[in-house]
Amino acid sequence: MNPDEKILLERAKKGDIDAFETLVEDYQKKVYNIALRMIGNSHDAEELAQEVFIRVFKSLRNFKEQAQFSTWIYRITTNLCLDELRKRKNRKVVYLDQEIDTGENEVKRQLEDEGPTPDVTAEKNEVRELVLDAIQKLPDNHRTMLILRDLNGMSYDDIAKILNSPEGTVKSRINRARQALKNLLKNNKELFDNYFVK
Repeated sequence: MNPDEKILLERAKKGDIDAFETLVEDYQKKVYNIALRMIGNSHDAEELAQEVFIRVFKSLRNFKEQAQFSTWIYRITTNLCLDELRKRKNRKVVYLDQEIDTGENEVKRQLEDEGPTPDVTAEKNEVRELVLDAIQKLPDNHRTMLILRDLNGMSYDDIAKILNSPEGTVKSRINRARQALKNLLKNNKELFDNYFVK
């Protein structure tokens, strides 16, 4: 152990966080590389490296310096990685294409789709198309207002800056554009009320 590291270690044992952070900086790359090579996954290696330094921090006062500090850290790293690999071996892996044996026969595994049903998706697409078609029939100034505000969610302030108009003017134009769209969709008032953000 070099003299500087020994001083840092003594300070870290007494609770000096800066000294401990310096030690971490000196070893983090090597610890990460060991974990990466053992685990084979960069995300898991990062998590394991963090866990190594948490354990080192918690056990630092108990480190007796019978071995090199680097040896101690690398041993903790290796042991954590081996523990992780053991856990992975003991996890039961279920393959989605694996059939389930019911005793009488085998059935294909099915997963519940939590997304919208096809009829809901079709209805939303139909509503969207109706609204977009109606917007295309509006005059350019109304169409612009609705596209910026209701379809893109821009603030009144942003729209005012884009169009170089006072904010009050923008608000009244958006109101008139919504009214014009509402008239086009008069048979679908509920559609209008539900589709646009007020």
